[in-house]
Amino acid sequence: MTSNSQHTNDPVDVYEHILEHEERDQQKIAVAIDKGVKAVGNVVMWANLLLILAIVSQVLFRYLLNQNYPKLDEIQWHFYGLVTMVGISYALVTDSHVRVDLLHMQLSPRARRIIEIIGILTLIVPFIYLMVDQGWDYFYESWRVNERSSSPTGLSARWALKAVIPFSFVLLALAALARLIHDVHALWLNLEEERQGKGLRLIFWALLCFAVVATALTFLVETTEEKLVIAMFLTFIALLFTGFPVAWALAGVGVAYCGLAYLFDNDLMLWTGLESTFTGLDYLTLGAVVNRVYATMSNAVLVALPMFIFMGLMLDESGVAERLMSAMQRLFGTVRGGLAITVTLIGIILAASTGIIGASVVLLGVLSLPSMMEQKYSPSLAAGVVSASGTLGILIPPSIMLVIMADQMALSVGDLFMAAVFPGVIIGALYLTYIFVIALVKRDVAPVPEGAKRPDWNAVKDVMIAVLPTLALILSVLGSIFAGLTTPTEASGVGALGATLLALGYRKLTLAKLVNVLKATFNTTAYIFAIFLGATVFSYVLREMGGDALIEDMIHGAGLGPNGTVFMILFIVFLLGFVLDWIEITLIVLPLMRPIVNGLGLDIPGFGVMDEPALVWFVILVAVTLQTSFLTPPVGFALFYLKGVCPPQIKLMDIYKGIIPFVILQLTGLLFVFLWPQLATWLPSVAY
Repeated sequence: MTSNSQHTNDPVDVYEHILEHEERDQQKIAVAIDKGVKAVGNVVMWANLLLILAIVSQVLFRYLLNQNYPKLDEIQWHFYGLVTMVGISYALVTDSHVRVDLLHMQLSPRARRIIEIIGILTLIVPFIYLMVDQGWDYFYESWRVNERSSSPTGLSARWALKAVIPFSFVLLALAALARLIHDVHALWLNLEEERQGKGLRLIFWALLCFAVVATALTFLVETTEEKLVIAMFLTFIALLFTGFPVAWALAGVGVAYCGLAYLFDNDLMLWTGLESTFTGLDYLTLGAVVNRVYATMSNAVLVALPMFIFMGLMLDESGVAERLMSAMQRLFGTVRGGLAITVTLIGIILAASTGIIGASVVLLGVLSLPSMMEQKYSPSLAAGVVSASGTLGILIPPSIMLVIMADQMALSVGDLFMAAVFPGVIIGALYLTYIFVIALVKRDVAPVPEGAKRPDWNAVKDVMIAVLPTLALILSVLGSIFAGLTTPTEASGVGALGATLLALGYRKLTLAKLVNVLKATFNTTAYIFAIFLGATVFSYVLREMGGDALIEDMIHGAGLGPNGTVFMILFIVFLLGFVLDWIEITLIVLPLMRPIVNGLGLDIPGFGVMDEPALVWFVILVAVTLQTSFLTPPVGFALFYLKGVCPPQIKLMDIYKGIIPFVILQLTGLLFVFLWPQLATWLPSVAY
């Protein structure tokens, strides 16, 4: 995720440029398909505004008229389902998907195109075929019986939402076709600029190393199913290092290993010397994934995702951060490290309003890095402060990661939001303490700016004027959830409207900025949802092959006791964070841990009112651990976004050096929550 787009100071615009990768090939048919897919996306993204309207209407009807309309709930699902499913093809055309850039960024464009061609043909095409074929049957059956809502007062045509599945995958097929045409055409032209960089030998050796490791690990287990599970997981991680998008690596590996399991089930792989299996996997059983996709599209909890993303991006556009920056700089102007303290405090405030790490890091970077360099800050401290402060948004509620975790672990979103408050604030306080101490001890890393004036009452007043509207919005969103007045989904819609009104009140809202926010929301939601789709296929096949049982046996077999087991799981998650993004870990690894944690008999204080305090505590521990994954190379996404907006004097090595103390501080915060579980469980218990 690299970019040279520093032509604008609009943070959402910069974020969008870093997210998207421009296609240089101009083959006419492919360009026409690209434009068609983008045109559909540019129309569908406006459904996010209708989604806000539907959610806010639901809240108003309930509180003003004491009426509840199931139709409005279902309309929300329809808008959410449409936006996410159509978004995946838009993200493919704009090449916005999440990928591991470690080796990929060193390759020549030619080598990348060869990888993309192979990946599309072997990973995406089989998945698209499955989803169009089985999705059509799923929709047709619903249409044939004229399926209605399960609620008597709900919508009449349930088949309309199910029609989105085959339609969106036909659109995805067109997007994949456009990518193929671009790639083949560029290879045929063989331009000089396409050959600059390393060839495929680098990838070949990486894959060979993974193949050797996978083969060695299969000797540690006995049954063929277990060998397949290990091979499947390592195949996925190996493919990540080719730079192919994570979502499609997940989906393609899932489909491929379903086919492999089918061959083993039917005695067609005896020539390998391995025994046959009894997984029951075949084409039709894999078709059950379509039902899971529909369940994800109509999931009331996940409707909050695009709303919280929209809210955060709109706040970034509202100019709140600029106001806070100028006001707080005057307040901390004569304090050593004052600018770094200001950035961290703004990071904490933004964290409570957005869960979009990329947007937060870009915003803080655009606003503060040039000033820090002018004030002769240490490049590594400046980079560390911005990237670490930007990552607080994934933990401090309302966080999109906690929404997904609550859905995956069957927990209350409100409980997780409340449980994350103290850990998030503690980590923020550790950051502030570190900056204050390091600025005093090493006087040259964060000097006081020349001509700094002592703060006066006007500075305090300006800070209050800048902070209060944002705090009011945050408190109304979180307060309404904590008080049980609204569901997290309803609060997200109200928050999205509130952020829009705030931007309007500050006279920052223009049509161009609204389009920017809608496009970035659409794109971000799409790549998260694409990973949802891939993880659905991957985890389904993994479970059918007994992957959950294998992992459970391995962890229990270590015999480390309850706390030792939790510590081991967290250590595994920490290591996985070096190569996987939080979304994959949350969707694949976290659900496998639920039965393990439930079986440990942990004595975590729930104060007599919480249902599953041990699970809530465990999820918060994982959330804090995953926060480190944003800062740990090679996949640390905060680092890629930061590199996209860095002034030239901040080098990549400065970024890597700068994040080390903050990763240690995050792990210190993790230790606090591990040793004192009440930090996570007390606040949710008080709310009951």
